[in-house]
Amino acid sequence: MTRVSIRLRLRRRLGAWIRRTRAYANEVATVGPDEDYARRFYYFGARAALLAPQGVIYNERYLSIGDEVLIGPNVCLTAGIGPDQEMLSAPVVSIGKRCVIGRGSHIIGHWSIHLGDEIQTGPYVYITDQNHSYEDIDAPIGWQKPTEGAVSIGSGSWLGANVVILPGTTLGKNTVVAAGAVVRGTFPDHVVLGGVPAKILRHYSEAEGWQPGPAR
Repeated sequence: MTRVSIRLRLRRRLGAWIRRTRAYANEVATVGPDEDYARRFYYFGARAALLAPQGVIYNERYLSIGDEVLIGPNVCLTAGIGPDQEMLSAPVVSIGKRCVIGRGSHIIGHWSIHLGDEIQTGPYVYITDQNHSYEDIDAPIGWQKPTEGAVSIGSGSWLGANVVILPGTTLGKNTVVAAGAVVRGTFPDHVVLGGVPAKILRHYSEAEGWQPGPAR
């Protein structure tokens, strides 16, 4: 047996051990409702889970996670701009029952973000209720007072990969948002949104079924 073949065999064994160890560590680090950490949240529902590795999570007492919610790896959930900030109301971020939040997504609340029941997102979805302002042309954008607007996403909706939900957005129930869309505004139930900025691509009519464009 040559040195090269020995190194390859050792590398394969080491790789297998690392993968098994990582899988076990992620399993152990998954947060369920019976964990001590779950008690920090405003609400942490029955049979809910925060899969590991978790993203940035802080001000848990302002975060509500509904029953049977599955939050994927590397998801960031925050309230406010930093840990221990006192917020004006609770919860700031509320996720309803039986939702699935895709890996790498960010839900960044400052005022009010409400997700209904049975919502699913693809990976890397970004939802926020605060945005930078730019009215003062002499001040750096990052130092100007931000603007806020409550966000509400209707039950049964699906947000595709890399969707961005901006402050002040209200989505009706069973809404589909196409991958990569940037959404701001108020939209009715049973529509398909897409584009930058997002527009209604299809709507549902009880008389005619699914039709292109917005309802007339």
